[in-house]
Amino acid sequence: MRREDRDGVLMYGHWGRPVLVFPAQEGNRYEWDDRGMLDAVAWLVDAGRVKIYCVDSWDSGTWHDGRLPLEERARRHRGFEDWLLGHVVPLIHADCGGFQEIVTAGVSFGAYHAANLALRHADLFPLALCLSGVYDLSVVGWGERGDEFYFQNPADYVAGLGGDHLDWLRSRVSLLLVVGQGAWEDSTGALESTRRFAGLLGSKGIRHELDVWGYDVPHDWPSWRAQIAHHLPRVA
Repeated sequence: MRREDRDGVLMYGHWGRPVLVFPAQEGNRYEWDDRGMLDAVAWLVDAGRVKIYCVDSWDSGTWHDGRLPLEERARRHRGFEDWLLGHVVPLIHADCGGFQEIVTAGVSFGAYHAANLALRHADLFPLALCLSGVYDLSVVGWGERGDEFYFQNPADYVAGLGGDHLDWLRSRVSLLLVVGQGAWEDSTGALESTRRFAGLLGSKGIRHELDVWGYDVPHDWPSWRAQIAHHLPRVA
């Protein structure tokens, strides 16, 4: 499997649908390789069905900097989003020989990034694969919550969607929400948050699929390896 580290983006594959993946909380771009996620879908990469692009998280300086109120964390997160849109997306398009729609994928806190990016920029990212995520970030911090937080918190801005923009999102974006019912899926909040977010998307008529795995499926890498191996071939 071809691997190249270019300008802060770890790239795998020679051809296929581009998939931008996010690590777990405060993880780095090597995590999906180190944790066996790439091995789980290596056959798709080698067959030229997908190209995978891994990025570092900026979580330790944004959403998980406990010194900062939520509004400031959201403001700093916007810098991460600007980097994704201004640096990573052009790099992916250049590597693919031109514009292509990009799938997002992430595990644990990375699932938030995958969902949020798709919902905010569905013109670029029409499909998100979200494994064991939390989609209401009010639970991760403290302090004031203004416009910056509102527009980076899916539980808030999806609830407020309406009019032409909602109609456009309904025609454009699709989210796959996957979660287990085993150890730590409950204590991390992922199980409740995933179910609640699926209900919110459903109430707005936004295309989504909720896939709840069994009580033997914990919030951990073996689960996510099995889930990505099951679902990624469906979109590649």
